[in-house]
Amino acid sequence: MSIHPAVYWIATCLTATPIAVSIAGEQSLYEDIGKASFSKPTQIDNPWFPLTPGTRYTWKGTTQDEEGVVEPHTVVLVVTDLTKVIMDGVPTRVCLDRDYKDEQLEEAEIVFFAQDDNGYVWHFGQYPEEYEDGQVVATPGWLHGINGYAGIIMPADPKLGDPEFSQGYAPDVPWTDRAMVHQVGQTVEVPFGTFNDVIVFAEYDREEPNARQYKYYAQGVGEVKIDYSGDDASRERMDLISVETLSPEEIATARAEALRLNSNAMANLPEVFGNTSAMAPPTPVHALGELPTSLAKSD
Repeated sequence: MSIHPAVYWIATCLTATPIAVSIAGEQSLYEDIGKASFSKPTQIDNPWFPLTPGTRYTWKGTTQDEEGVVEPHTVVLVVTDLTKVIMDGVPTRVCLDRDYKDEQLEEAEIVFFAQDDNGYVWHFGQYPEEYEDGQVVATPGWLHGINGYAGIIMPADPKLGDPEFSQGYAPDVPWTDRAMVHQVGQTVEVPFGTFNDVIVFAEYDREEPNARQYKYYAQGVGEVKIDYSGDDASRERMDLISVETLSPEEIATARAEALRLNSNAMANLPEVFGNTSAMAPPTPVHALGELPTSLAKSD
């Protein structure tokens, strides 16, 4: 994979904070993870993006399809108790994300996160399965160091005026998402609660530079709201509905689903996942039934 020849990296030696600078005044395409250290990478306690194993987040709202029809949209994220080594012996936390449109499962994916010793949460890659009529139609997966570069999903201490950053760079997928702090000190009311001192990130990708997605984060909770502006074709609007602690049986079910997706990743994308390590569960896996392919209403 080539990169603009004018781009080079500078990272501070005192803080190991990732900084990317271009000698031509251009933005770097991806972040420099080389100076980051990872002593407890799966202990993700960044106040803006905490990931506690056994936690389930549910967001509900609407999105727009290719014909412009507005559809109900639900996203369910489970922080599993699994880990997976992606880079240089660094284990990442495995999250299971399931995306429903009109109550039908449209996408399921495993995502890999790790927190460095300065509090930055890094996105190391993902394996998604996109479905139509219950059949897998696409698997645009990527991993750091194989067909992409890790990005920052949450800075340690985000502030207004900070430079934008890459959330991962895998242009062949394509995944080129970038973000920057857009607003701070906001108050947001969603079904899960009312939050003050909310920080808002504006996100875009290099394929749709005029589309913006806004993600609202509350300390101690994480993402509470999603909105959009510009040429965002999906027009996604979502609110946090619930944050739940799962039972041991529910954790085991999510764990089994994540392991199933990991096996699929190794079979479907052997050039990306084929030589990666197996996921490491803390206890033996007991499959307690499959997650539903349609989402039961929780009104």
